[in-house]
Amino acid sequence: MLNGPPSQAGPGGPCVAQKVKLSTIAETLGLSTATVSLALRDSPLVADATRERVKEKAVELGYIYNRRAASLRTSRSGIVGVVVHDIMNPFYAEILRAIETELDRSRQTFILSNHYDSVDKQRNFIETLLQLGGDGVIMSPAIDTPVADIKLAEDNGMPAILIARQVPELDVPTFRGDDSYGIALATNHLISLGHRVIAMIGGTDQTSTGRDRYQGYVNALLKAGIEVDPGLRIPGPRTKQGGFEAAVNFLSMPQKPTAAVCWNDLVAIGLMNGVSRAGLVAGRDISVTGYDDLEEAAIATPALTTVWNGQAEVGRSAARALLDKLNGSSEANGLHLIKPEMRIRQSTAPLKKD
Repeated sequence: MLNGPPSQAGPGGPCVAQKVKLSTIAETLGLSTATVSLALRDSPLVADATRERVKEKAVELGYIYNRRAASLRTSRSGIVGVVVHDIMNPFYAEILRAIETELDRSRQTFILSNHYDSVDKQRNFIETLLQLGGDGVIMSPAIDTPVADIKLAEDNGMPAILIARQVPELDVPTFRGDDSYGIALATNHLISLGHRVIAMIGGTDQTSTGRDRYQGYVNALLKAGIEVDPGLRIPGPRTKQGGFEAAVNFLSMPQKPTAAVCWNDLVAIGLMNGVSRAGLVAGRDISVTGYDDLEEAAIATPALTTVWNGQAEVGRSAARALLDKLNGSSEANGLHLIKPEMRIRQSTAPLKKD
C-alpha cells in the first residue's frame, strides 16, 4: 500500500487530497500542536531528534506550510525584500548569495528587485512590499534616495538595512566595505612599484561609494607627495563595456599614465581588453588594479590584481542584522565597515625604466 496524505471521494468520484493540518501531524506522533509548530520552524526549544521526526512525518503526510495563516498568528509574513542596482553585476550576485543562505536558515523568503538607480522604481517596490506585509527590506539605495522613502518602510513597521551605499542623515544599519581605505591600498600598491602617473577610471560622485573611492585615491597620492591631476580621472564606467571604451581615452591622455586604478573588477577587465587591442599587455606595458575580487578576477588574462571587498560578509551581516531587528534588537544601527584586503596577481608590475 502506498503511504500519502489522506484523501476522499470528490463529487464525481475521483479522490482528492485533503489538506494536512498541524493537528494531524501532532496526533500521529503523540505530540502537542505547539511542539509540531516549533519543530517545523527549527526552534531550539525542541530537541533535534523530535524536530527530525516531525519533519519526516510532515513530508510523509504531504504537509505544506501555510505562510498566510502563520502571518495572521505571528504578525510576520516570512517575506523579506531585497532591492539593488542591478543583479547582473556579479558584485551584487555575491552579496545576494550570502543573504539568501542566511535567510534560509530562518525560513525567510526574499523577493528581489532591481532599481537601476531609479528612485521611483525603488519606491514602488517598497510600497508593494508593505502591501504584501513584508517583514523587512535590505537595499543598496538608488542614487538620490530621499530619507523619507526609507522612513516610509521603517514607520510602517518594516525595518530597513542598507548595503554597499549610504544615505546621509539616516541612522539605520549599513554594511559595506571601507571604500576609501580599499582604493588607497590599490593606489599605494602601484606607488610602491614606482608608478607616479596613475589614472583612476570609473565611478561617480553621485554615490557614497564613488565619493569615498575617489577620496581614497586622492589621499594616497597626496600622502606619497604626488600632485593630484583631475585630468587623470575618467569618471562614469562601471561595466566591462565601459572599461573597454575608456581604454581609448586612457591611452590618449597627454600625461601618459603608466597605471590605472579602476572602479571595480569589471571596469579593469574591460580596460585590459581595450589596451590589448592597441597591442599593449597589462602587467607588462601598463599596470591595472580592480576592486571587489570577483570570482572572474583570478581567472582573467592576466590574473587581475584587485581589492577584496567582503561581499559575502556584507550579505551575511546585513541578513543577520535584519533578523536581529525582527527579534527586537537595535544594536546594529549605524555604519559597519568591512576592512578590504589586497589581492596581488599578474596585472601589475614595477614601472619600466626607459
